[in-house]
Amino acid sequence: MTFVHKLAPLLESKREEITAWMSQKRSEVPIPIYGSVDIRDAGWKISVVDANHFPAGFNNVSDEDKPSLGALLQTHILREYTDCEWVHLYPESHTRNKGYIENLIALKELLEIAGFRCTVGSVDFVELGHLIGLSGALKLDQVKSAQKDGKEILLIDGKTPDLILLNNDLTDGIIEGLGNQLVSPPPSMGWHRRRKSQHYEVLREYVEEISQMLGIDPWHFMADWFVSKNKCLEKEACRIELAAEVDTFLEQLRQKYLQLGVERDPVAFIKNDRGTYGLGIMTVRSGSELLQLSNRKMNRLMYSKGGVDVENFLIQEGIPTILENDEGAPVEPVVYLVDGQAASWFYRINSKKSDIDNLNSPSARFESFSQSGGQYGEHAHGWHALVAELSMLAMGKELLSYGHQ
Repeated sequence: MTFVHKLAPLLESKREEITAWMSQKRSEVPIPIYGSVDIRDAGWKISVVDANHFPAGFNNVSDEDKPSLGALLQTHILREYTDCEWVHLYPESHTRNKGYIENLIALKELLEIAGFRCTVGSVDFVELGHLIGLSGALKLDQVKSAQKDGKEILLIDGKTPDLILLNNDLTDGIIEGLGNQLVSPPPSMGWHRRRKSQHYEVLREYVEEISQMLGIDPWHFMADWFVSKNKCLEKEACRIELAAEVDTFLEQLRQKYLQLGVERDPVAFIKNDRGTYGLGIMTVRSGSELLQLSNRKMNRLMYSKGGVDVENFLIQEGIPTILENDEGAPVEPVVYLVDGQAASWFYRINSKKSDIDNLNSPSARFESFSQSGGQYGEHAHGWHALVAELSMLAMGKELLSYGHQ
């Protein structure tokens, strides 16, 4: 069933109206400097299933996309920070993750393409002179705390940068001194505060508006979801309650699928309502699967980055991917956005997973749009770009609710 795909001509016929609508909506919210989304395309439903405000895969963007990414970075930074010349890139503390180090190398290159001086470093790297990635070494600059006008700030090699570009998702909390300087994205968007469910609540509003414009049921552009709160899963009573909630959710999906002629058994993804990197994710087809979990699998579900306790779970409709490579491995689009605009596409491919599984695992590999020969990209600049850009609007509106800190 490829209901949404068949409506591509409708999308193109509404392009001018959508562009005007998008421009108006962007003027109403603080647009994120950057972000990334994972998209599931089942043909009958196309939806963002994960939205990251601190994208860590710039090493996967193609060389062809770098000039446009750099131009969008320049546009955003000079609009928001008029006199900016020096951007300091503040990273995560993944000294052993060479893929992440490659992300930093690529992001530094993009900032330099944009015309800025770029330094890299954090207080966690004060003893290190460089990081070793897959392609070579990344020089680090010394970051130290200091007092200025009675406030703690971060100095880079003894000086203050014009802007700190945050590439650290702040799962462990605000970094001392960051709040007293110009920082983008704002620290309030870190996972110490943000919740996935907050994003989807806001995203639903935009999806409903654009769907009304197109005359299409918004269900086709957003995964169903709900939040199960205060689940102490080490206790049997909590697990029984969660299992019952999941069964109710799956039955509702089953009825919707029957109504629309979707010939799939519904699946639920259980995720930590905060955090990233695909940690603490489980796929279930019935609540009883939760009651049969081993202690090891239960601990995995309750684990999150930094060891932060998980109590609230996002239960999300599992959307199969219709996309696959020549060997039949499932494929999902990843869209990188700068200044709210879809600017680069690449594809996560995982031959060890099925079309309904979470593909974000060590066995995944990536192909850029150009490497794929465009074979997965028929809807890249259409439906995939549309839902991705709606997600960036939602991030901006989330930030408004935090007071644009």
